[in-house]
Amino acid sequence: MALSSDRQSLIPNFLYSTSFTSKTLPLHNMAGHSNPRVTPSPSPSAPKSNFLIPAPGEPGKIEMFSPQYYAACTVGGILSCGLTHMAVTPLDLVKCNMQIDPAKYKSISSGFGVLLKEQGVKGFFRGWVPTLLGYSAQGACKFGFYEFFKKYYSDLAGPENASKYKTLIYLAGSASAEVIADIALCPFEAVKVRVQTQPGFARGLADGLPKFVRSEGALGLYKGLVPLWGRQIPYTMMKFASFETIVELIYKHAIPTPKNECSKNLQLGVSFAGGYVAGVFCAVVSHPADNLVSFLNNAKGATVGDAVKKLGLWGLFTRGLPLRIVMIGTLTGAQWGIYDAFKVFVGLPTTGGVTPAPTAEVAKA
Repeated sequence: MALSSDRQSLIPNFLYSTSFTSKTLPLHNMAGHSNPRVTPSPSPSAPKSNFLIPAPGEPGKIEMFSPQYYAACTVGGILSCGLTHMAVTPLDLVKCNMQIDPAKYKSISSGFGVLLKEQGVKGFFRGWVPTLLGYSAQGACKFGFYEFFKKYYSDLAGPENASKYKTLIYLAGSASAEVIADIALCPFEAVKVRVQTQPGFARGLADGLPKFVRSEGALGLYKGLVPLWGRQIPYTMMKFASFETIVELIYKHAIPTPKNECSKNLQLGVSFAGGYVAGVFCAVVSHPADNLVSFLNNAKGATVGDAVKKLGLWGLFTRGLPLRIVMIGTLTGAQWGIYDAFKVFVGLPTTGGVTPAPTAEVAKA
């Protein structure tokens, strides 16, 4: 089946789609090449396969799985995470204070009222610089390495197993990426929480970072790394695996037109919707660890035991959860929308698609 003239809609990996044109190469011809730049010439006698990718070298297009492809995904991650987290700084500020001082910040509405009364409108954006820089660094690693690990694990598994166990590949790829991403985020997160929950500690990152290091040492910036992993790794695994699954189900059951024939606006709408639903799941899964991160970064010398004792087990799972569901749902939907919009802008396909069928060669085996 020939695609439309808009080549941007090609889904070149067997995790996405089985559509192909006459200008495609069999995926198995590339399986043995570790360097994504090197692509063998197509053989006229090569048998047709369902798993095909677009031929590289088209003017103005980025070759899939090339260094330029991963660089584009990294930039998309910076934009999607940095901008969205900065935009919801007021919500994050209220959430952190509800987690740290529930007696003073009893609810979402009263929390905003207390902050407005004590700090004015400017107080709602306290800590926006470490938020922007920290989550930009995290987004770069999260999305860039996810695309890398997803391809890497898919190649290790082979076409049949990658199709059969695609959810496991999404989970493994996102977990691997988040381990790296949190190392980049952790110092910024530590300063951000201290600035947001201790008025007078510092105005922002420039004076907050050196003051934090003088107080707790450079290693103190990573005091919350393990709880951060505990929050972010399950969050990201849920974020990517559920998003891929939800988008696949939307194209399979809710949209009668194949993805490659849908308009770009519709595809981006699916990305936002899938991201929002995935974000709700993410918030619930990662919320107890989020409470721990806020508590540990706020109190010098605090331990996990101290957090459990003060907040209670039920409090760990529920305190600040409604606000976080709203925040993370909107945040995740916007992130996937921005990320896929940037991919479309540079000529790449949106993320997610239809479950592929096994190749003819695999089926015969």
